[in-house]
Amino acid sequence: MNKENTIKKTFLTGDRPTGKLHLGHYVGSLNTRVEMQNSGLYNPFIMIADMQALTDNAKNPEKIRKNLREVALDYLSVGINPEKSVIFIQSRVPELCEMTMYFSNLVTLSRLQRNPTIKQEIKLRGFEKSIPVGFLTYPISQAADILAFDTDVVPVGEDQLPMVEQTQEIVQSFNATYGNLFKNPVAVVPSAKSRRRLLGLDGKKMSKSANNAIYLSDTTEVLRTKVMSMYTDPNHIHVEDKGQVDGNMVFTYLDVFGSDKAKIKEMKEHYKAGGLGDVTVKKYLLQVLEELLTPIRERRKYYEQHINLVDKILIDGSNKAQAIATNTLKRIRKAIGVEYFDN
Repeated sequence: MNKENTIKKTFLTGDRPTGKLHLGHYVGSLNTRVEMQNSGLYNPFIMIADMQALTDNAKNPEKIRKNLREVALDYLSVGINPEKSVIFIQSRVPELCEMTMYFSNLVTLSRLQRNPTIKQEIKLRGFEKSIPVGFLTYPISQAADILAFDTDVVPVGEDQLPMVEQTQEIVQSFNATYGNLFKNPVAVVPSAKSRRRLLGLDGKKMSKSANNAIYLSDTTEVLRTKVMSMYTDPNHIHVEDKGQVDGNMVFTYLDVFGSDKAKIKEMKEHYKAGGLGDVTVKKYLLQVLEELLTPIRERRKYYEQHINLVDKILIDGSNKAQAIATNTLKRIRKAIGVEYFDN
């Protein structure tokens, strides 16, 4: 069937603008978004979730403001195309807030507290004794984001699956209470397990605070420094020593990003047998990552030099998103019966 005659599905995904995006974001979701966008089978909506970022940064809004354009630049640099995808800012679609209020009446406090992602994030941020209400309820906000655009598919990292499950529960509850208004969105995660949650350079969870990530905007010099400092096998002291491949982050990254699988397999066998040094393997990884990041850097440089164009893309995308969300909100009000004077 011709793509032009295919009924396109809608996908929505996004990121909180709390910092620049890194390779974990790229393999976990960004690359999938670009592939889906370019397939011609989807209507893509890519959201910069600034309101959700404020749920744990309310006293530091400058952090969000500073990073909003950085995330937009990362989107454009990896190949998200504003002619094919709607890139928008969450706070510029205020209809989402009203939807969140309606959906919040369909979710219990205990259910939010059982959400695995929320539980983990609360512990990570030390919110156990004092949880901001906005932070606890942001799965409901995410449901509003998804449902506002009649979303079919939600490309996410594995850690966000409970959020999509929460949305599915809200759909079931809303439809059972007010009539069948919403379809059930489906989560899509990278097929390869190694791509679902890329670990940091030190073998621990990748995070900005741990300073163990390679960012899409890193220069060649910064990339080289990070790769050469990567965790390998602590017992592989001399070149002739036999080395461990499992848990060796250099080989982990080669498995994810390297295209020459035969060469990587050969290097693994050589390393395990002894006679292959860490520096040689790291230099090859550096070459692989440079091939990936060079075109990304080039696109980013163009948009950095045309920042007014970036702003226009965000404004136009937000206007498009708001027009669709406005229509969805009208349907929600009608279904609930709170459109009192619309007739």
